Amino acid sequence: MAVAEIRNYTLNVGPQHPAAHGVLRLVLELDGEVVMRADPHIGLLHRATEKLAETRTWVQSVPYMDRLDYVSMMCNEHAYCMAIERLLGLEVPLRAQYIRVMMDEVTRILNHLLNIGTHALDIGAMAMVLYTFREREDLMDVYEAVSGARLHAAYYRPGGVYRDLPEQMPKYEVNKFKNAKTVKEINESREGSLLDFLEDFTNRFPGFCDEYETLLTDNRIWKQRTVGIGVVTPERALQLGFTGAMLRGSGVEWDLLKKQPYEVYDRVDFDIPVGTNGDSYDRYLVRMEEMRQSTRIIRQCIDWLRKNHGPVITDNHKVAPPAREKMKSNMEELIHHFKLFTEGIHVPPGEAYAGIEHPKGEFGVYAISDGANKPFRIKLRAPGFAHLAAMDEMCKGHMIADAVTIIGTMDVVFGEIDR
Repeated sequence: MAVAEIRNYTLNVGPQHPAAHGVLRLVLELDGEVVMRADPHIGLLHRATEKLAETRTWVQSVPYMDRLDYVSMMCNEHAYCMAIERLLGLEVPLRAQYIRVMMDEVTRILNHLLNIGTHALDIGAMAMVLYTFREREDLMDVYEAVSGARLHAAYYRPGGVYRDLPEQMPKYEVNKFKNAKTVKEINESREGSLLDFLEDFTNRFPGFCDEYETLLTDNRIWKQRTVGIGVVTPERALQLGFTGAMLRGSGVEWDLLKKQPYEVYDRVDFDIPVGTNGDSYDRYLVRMEEMRQSTRIIRQCIDWLRKNHGPVITDNHKVAPPAREKMKSNMEELIHHFKLFTEGIHVPPGEAYAGIEHPKGEFGVYAISDGANKPFRIKLRAPGFAHLAAMDEMCKGHMIADAVTIIGTMDVVFGEIDR
């Protein structure tokens, strides 16, 4: 008797699948093990950030930005603060601009370390993530030193940054896991200021990048899993709205840091890494090189910040609070402080778009003000959203295992995709 032959069947990947990065439900239509169609379902994390922003004052929405792409926290804040500053016509002090650029690049390294480590983990290289998280720990300490929080910093403010860089780094103490000798060794780089600590990190980091490359770049299993997988031509990458490493991996030299520079990116020296084949391997190489370029930028910022001191936030007290000691001794300053923290900033009517070169691509904030102390509308342009939309096209004809590689190479984070 003849058995009916079933050709295509449907497989649910996620939403709790470890390689689906968050809450992606991926519906795959398969012919054997070959993907015929990939249908990404989103909406399982939706937090209505854009809608919530309409019921909060302009400054109260800054911490919501951290929670979008929660591995590139300060970059999200940056675009939002820039949009507000454009509406206000506000000049940001130069020192604050340098601090922002430096912290943006710290964030870029944090983002790429997580991506490269977990992407390798997703497709079988177990050790990689242990190396990349070791360096993330140092940079998380930098986050904590400047803002008091390891993850959701809320460090950028309209008009500058919350406070100047600290003069000392937190130190490790002797405990039952670390003896005095170990603690002395790991505290060596923490004896000076935050800038000293970061400088020490930039001296060590290129060596660590070489370690990652030793583990991955010529690793034959890594290459078998990534070379020729998820190829996107330069023309198609542009049509699909790709930005960041996804676009540059296809050979398009488009980087907002060079093409539409903001803050002080036109004063620092760096190169744009570009791929040639538009496959997952090239996108990995682009991210690797971006980390090296970020290290260059951080070094230049450290040099400038050491030599030049000054205010780190605007002195316009209708936007930024006065210093606490002045607020406690002067009635006018107290009123400014009170009005700012109860009512918030009154932003003149108008609309503004601020796009930045976020670690994942172009992250944009489109803000509309009707003159009130709250946004009339906020629209966020998340880079990952456009990349995920290309899932079907990139997966067609590949195997199930390659779908995991393609999710990894997109570097998706659902906080920003589901907004």
